[in-house]
Amino acid sequence: MARTSVVQDYKHPQPGTTSTFTIDEKIQREILSNGVRRPKGYTVSYHANPEMEKMHFGPKHPMKPWRLTLTNKIVMSYGMHEAMDIYLPRAATSQELKDFHSQDYIEFLQRVVPADNTYDPETQTYAFNTGDDCPIFDGLYNYCSLYAGASLDAARKLTNHQSDIAINWSGGLHHAKKTEASGFCYINDIVLAILQLLLHHPRVLYIDIDVHHGDGVEQAFWSTDRVMTLSFHKYHREQFFPGTGALDDTGPLNNSSPGAHHSLNVPLHDGIEDAQYIKLFQDIVGPCNRTYNPTAIVLQCGADSLGGDRLGCFNINIEAHGACVEFVKKLHKPLLVLGGGGYTPRNVAKAWAYETSLCIGAQVHPQLPSHTPFLEHFGNEKTLFPKLDSTVRYENKNSKVYLESVIMGIMEQLRYLQGSPSVQMQHIPPDLAGFRDELEREVMEERDDKDRVRRRKERRG
Repeated sequence: MARTSVVQDYKHPQPGTTSTFTIDEKIQREILSNGVRRPKGYTVSYHANPEMEKMHFGPKHPMKPWRLTLTNKIVMSYGMHEAMDIYLPRAATSQELKDFHSQDYIEFLQRVVPADNTYDPETQTYAFNTGDDCPIFDGLYNYCSLYAGASLDAARKLTNHQSDIAINWSGGLHHAKKTEASGFCYINDIVLAILQLLLHHPRVLYIDIDVHHGDGVEQAFWSTDRVMTLSFHKYHREQFFPGTGALDDTGPLNNSSPGAHHSLNVPLHDGIEDAQYIKLFQDIVGPCNRTYNPTAIVLQCGADSLGGDRLGCFNINIEAHGACVEFVKKLHKPLLVLGGGGYTPRNVAKAWAYETSLCIGAQVHPQLPSHTPFLEHFGNEKTLFPKLDSTVRYENKNSKVYLESVIMGIMEQLRYLQGSPSVQMQHIPPDLAGFRDELEREVMEERDDKDRVRRRKERRG
């Protein structure tokens, strides 16, 4: 009886010989058609951990970590990952988180679970300002340490000269304070990354284009001239979170403080349009760069400043948002690019994918690749540049006169820095966070001494 071989030699079909292309082949076609290639003269790194994408704040909460999944899928579908160094960052250690945050707050995040978050009826708050905006959910500490670890990894790649532009879309959570959560933010990865940069860079310029004021970062560096913070945001003290960031909030009032005039704010009204925003951004960032002369820049690209955002109120399209990234890139400084707010996931993903293409210098076609996973999520808007629907547009309340007055206010603050001594800026203290803690201890000791003197006087009286 004839015997036939059960195991046959398999010959893989050559690319292009089958009726359907594999995903890899489709991506290669995108790379060729879009001219995606590694940038010449500089290196871009991309820092992403897919474990972040699994987190869930709750069904009704506007923060959706799944927006990172959409972003990464678009980036990869265009083949942009081939032009970058891709890193899977580790989670930040508790000690790294304590470089800025207090020990009791970090220990709380490590141990708390949804069932045992305590409510204080007197203050009507939960512990450490958690609650509705900052809920306790399963995996919270892991979530915090992952996005913070990605920003630290990106900052280290810049300081080690392994990268010239480092991207972490999971970071940019700018509201978190030293001892509490705030505005969907638990750990301030931006502050931690800037502290890392300050170990090697005399001056860091922080730029924030989220629709909300970058209050947590401003507060952290309020008293130093090592960091200049510049925030573009909607401002209304009573009706828009966080209610800070007025034009005259420029740092300590005492001009002898190193941080005086180093916290700059660009308060905006509803409905600002593309051309206004781009001009305002360039007219302010350019002089800030020339005057302050930073040696590194951190750019927070919160996408809730886009028109049509669930929590936003501007009329900015994705191209205009990206124009800010392109302008900062052309300053040719080591650049850390971070995410931030953004609560209409399909638009967030498109904006951050487009801005990734700007970082690598690729001109990708606007139509989303047909092989993009979850393409159906984008409905009829399968383009990087959806048009802003008239039903979601806000009345523009930013007059030309008002915007010019804002620019003049910023220029006035910069004049205070003209000719200021640069020796202190060039000195790099070993540990800014430790230096701040030491100052806080001295202040507390001084208060305790005054209290003891007061009590002695009261006893004598």
